Amino acid sequence: MHIKSSLGSALSRGVAEYQETATSLTPREIVSELDRHVIGQAEAKRMVAIAMRNRWRRMRIDPNLRDEIAPKNIIMMGPTGVGKTEIARRLAKLSRSPFFKVEATKFTEVGYVGRDVESMVRDLMEIGVNMVKKEEAAKVKVLAEKHAEDLLLDLLLPGSRPPESPSGESAPIDPASTREKFRKMWREGRLDEREVELDVSVQGGPQLEILSMPGMEDMGSQIRDMLSQAFPQKKKRRRVKVREAYDLLVQQENEKLVDMDKVMETARLRVEQSGILFIDEIDKICSGESKRQGGDVSREGVQRDLLPVVEGCVVNTKYGMIKTDHILFIAAGAFHTAKPSDLIPELQGRFPLRVELTDLGAEDFYRILTEPRAALTVQYVALLATEGLSIEFDDEALREIAEIAEEINRETENIGARRLYTIMERLLTDLSFEAPDRSGQQVRIDRDYVRKTLADFREDRDLSRYIL
Repeated sequence: MHIKSSLGSALSRGVAEYQETATSLTPREIVSELDRHVIGQAEAKRMVAIAMRNRWRRMRIDPNLRDEIAPKNIIMMGPTGVGKTEIARRLAKLSRSPFFKVEATKFTEVGYVGRDVESMVRDLMEIGVNMVKKEEAAKVKVLAEKHAEDLLLDLLLPGSRPPESPSGESAPIDPASTREKFRKMWREGRLDEREVELDVSVQGGPQLEILSMPGMEDMGSQIRDMLSQAFPQKKKRRRVKVREAYDLLVQQENEKLVDMDKVMETARLRVEQSGILFIDEIDKICSGESKRQGGDVSREGVQRDLLPVVEGCVVNTKYGMIKTDHILFIAAGAFHTAKPSDLIPELQGRFPLRVELTDLGAEDFYRILTEPRAALTVQYVALLATEGLSIEFDDEALREIAEIAEEINRETENIGARRLYTIMERLLTDLSFEAPDRSGQQVRIDRDYVRKTLADFREDRDLSRYIL
């Protein structure tokens, strides 16, 4: 009875900690945040905003009912380059949730060489552990830096640390002491080039490469982890500069101060309650119209392997057992030659929400070039500014670029906003090459400059079919 009570209180504490980290943005605020990075696709944004808010709502209802509320998984349909992946990635960042993207085409049916579907849960857990570990390290950063600074002074001035009193407190610090003078010099950067000897941990034991059987790809890493624990780390004496020694000491102190048991438990809870798995190219594992062809057997096998993970099961990872019942699955695909109804019926039922993303037009491309904080134009201006070359885009030039992108997408392969990458690179190739020689100059890119530079690119339709 006591054990059960302890587990319950631990879970309650974990839920409380999760509630503190989970965002409390309203659906309208979530859409507003997504608008800063993704242009258009209002319906898809509303759908994911509701899914994210429902998680916040779920954690605040009665625990007996909470476990019965399953996430409403989503299928996004639309051509490449319209924002499917970016919406999911930005959603995860907003909610501070573990996020992992995987292509469905990388999976193979159990028994075949390739990745098994459960590997994506193991990868998600790895991301969750790294995320929580980074957060915990940030909490103890100040203390770790203080300890590292004292250890560094011990290396520079052996035996200079003030003795501790019987109560465990250090003796009063004399500002005029040699140790404090060295501390001041270190903080001013006057000791950075001095060298000290430092014991650095190196991995002991044999270095083995483990070959795993199909469907057991994680076995190799698990065996390596077991061997690393069986063979203790060795210390190697190295002579390094003071600045590098300080960074190494901070890292060592961080590892001592961070409680990995707490990290793994917090990460497990966060992955189970707020993890997001984005399965791209799910249309590629649909059987399509010709369901009797040999390749379709493997595709249907992947779908059947995917079903229990999406439905809710327990996956064994090196950090423990992970339940997938409340992980949010977002699937995406172009669905040019297939449709969601080509998925096996059981899997269709696990993705009740479906949204179609629209093609991007010239106005959307113009907004992509001007509105996001990290727009392509901003990136290129910053890149060339490092060489001392200042460039400025005319509004009419940006509209011309947007029209060219729409035109080429319409007449060749439609690759959405990715077309802008190619056009911008083609437009600025000469400036990028000549930038070191044109330091201090200013270049204004107007409509005439765009038309002249991209004339061949725009007019040669046959050639443009072979250019992304």
